[in-house]
Amino acid sequence: MRHRVVVLALDGVLPFELGIPQRIFGRSMGTEPNGRGEKLYDVVTCSVRPPGPVRTDADFSIMVEHGPEVLATADTVVVPASYGLGPVYEEGRLTTELAAAFTHVGPGTRIVSICTGSYVLAAAGYLDGRPATTHWSSADHFQRLFPKVRVDPDVLFVDDGDVLTSAGVAAGIDLCLHIVRRDHGTAVANDVARRTVVPPHRDGGQAQFIRRPMPEAGLATTTAARAWALGRLEQPILLRDMALRESMSVRTFTRRFREEVGLSPGQWLAQQRVERARHLLESTDLSIDRVARDAGFGTATSLRQHVQAALGVSPTVYRRTFRSASAGL
Repeated sequence: MRHRVVVLALDGVLPFELGIPQRIFGRSMGTEPNGRGEKLYDVVTCSVRPPGPVRTDADFSIMVEHGPEVLATADTVVVPASYGLGPVYEEGRLTTELAAAFTHVGPGTRIVSICTGSYVLAAAGYLDGRPATTHWSSADHFQRLFPKVRVDPDVLFVDDGDVLTSAGVAAGIDLCLHIVRRDHGTAVANDVARRTVVPPHRDGGQAQFIRRPMPEAGLATTTAARAWALGRLEQPILLRDMALRESMSVRTFTRRFREEVGLSPGQWLAQQRVERARHLLESTDLSIDRVARDAGFGTATSLRQHVQAALGVSPTVYRRTFRSASAGL
C-alpha cells in the first residue's frame, strides 16, 4: 500500500500552503520494471468537522470530502498554515474540535507543519523539548507562547525524525521535497522538483529573506565565489581564496556570505559536499574512499562523519537504501 499523507485543512487555511503536499507528494513517482510510473504517496485532505466546506483566507471556500476520522489512516499528517487559529495562536491551546481530531492520530505517525501550522503542533504538545521552526515574522511570538520548544528562526525546515516543521510559506516546498528525498532518494525528489519548476535544494535558511538594510549601490556579492567553489568541490578550498574571487577581505566576505546565504562559508561548503556525496553514492559504484575524495572530504572517515551528521546514517547504509531505486530511475 502507498504511504498515506493526510492534510488537515483548518478554517482560514492559506490555499498556497494547502496545495503544497498534493503538488509534491502527489506527483512523486517511482519506476516499475515495465517503465510505467507508480505514485508513491496517497494524498487526502480532511477537516476537523464532517465533510463539507472549509473557508480559506481568500475569497473562496473549498469542499473537503473527509472528516477527522481519516487521520487514523495517516502515515504522515501535514498541517498547513491558517489565519483562523484563534486560541491556538493567541493562547497556545487547541480548540475542542482540534483536540478531538488529534485523538485519531495513531502512534508512530509522522507529523509535519508548514509555516505557522507549527502553532498547532506546539499546542498539541508534539514540539515540547524539540527543535522547530516557523515563519520568521512569527518566531519571537511563537517562542514566547511555547517556551518548551527550541525555536530556530533561521532555517528553512527542521527534521527531528518523526516531527518536521517548515519555515514560512514556500519553505513548505523545501520540506516536502526533503521528505521525498528522505523516503525515496535524491533522484525521485529531483524529478518532482524539475516538474514543479523549483530547485531541488535551496542554499541557506530563511535568514536570507528577513528584511535588512540595503547594501550600498554597486557592492559586490558572493555569487561568483560560490560558482567557483561548486566547480572544484573535490579540491581544497580556502576561505581566503573565495574572498579573493570577490576582491574582498576575509572578514567582509564572511559577513556578506552569511547575509546572502544564511550560512558561514564553511557550513555551506560542507553542505554542498554532502550533496555531491549523496549523488555519487546513489548513482555510481565508486568506493567509499573514492566518493570521499571526489566530494572533497579527503578521507572516508571525514565523509562518514559529515554524512552521519547531516543524514543520520552512514554512507554505506545510505547507498544500500537508495542505490537500487536511483539506478532504475
